[in-house]
Amino acid sequence: MTGIILAGGKNSRMGVNKAFLEINGIRLIDKVLSVFKELFSEILIVTNDPLSYTNRSSSVIVTDICKNKGALGGIYSGLFFASYYYSFVTACDMPYLNKDFISYLAQQAEKHDIVVPQLSDGFQPLYAMYSKNCLAPIKRNLEADKLKITGFYKGMRVLTVTEEIINSFNENGKLFLNINTPKELEKIRLNPES
Repeated sequence: MTGIILAGGKNSRMGVNKAFLEINGIRLIDKVLSVFKELFSEILIVTNDPLSYTNRSSSVIVTDICKNKGALGGIYSGLFFASYYYSFVTACDMPYLNKDFISYLAQQAEKHDIVVPQLSDGFQPLYAMYSKNCLAPIKRNLEADKLKITGFYKGMRVLTVTEEIINSFNENGKLFLNINTPKELEKIRLNPES
């Protein structure tokens, strides 16, 4: 199985590359990689700034096939270059990845194209499993400039993971937290564990 880290965002709200922001002296990208190293035999980082990641020896660096297509373009590139049929996809700015929950999602992947957590406010598509079957429908949406990640879900074999199951892995309520602004980063730095 492949682990895919999306690190190609424009970082417009943060102003700097979020992957290299630090919490407790550990860079966000390194927090994600430390979890991935325990779970996946292949790790891909999808980025439009490959030179910044060349010292990540445990991972393969790839760039977007379709430029300027957001996270959906990153998912497409990751799945395209992945050696394995199934991949787990997440973003580089999610400091509270849960290894046990990712393992749970991976165990559900067989016979599905997508395994995605669903909260009351919607899907969590950047904390999900995707199969190579997703490539063709994603490509169609990219070509039509339909960039909402969940826009290609219709017609796919989707398994949604319910909030009840999610909650058993989400003790601190931060499972899906990502960092978009300096204010959010400061809040986490002041109280990283709770």
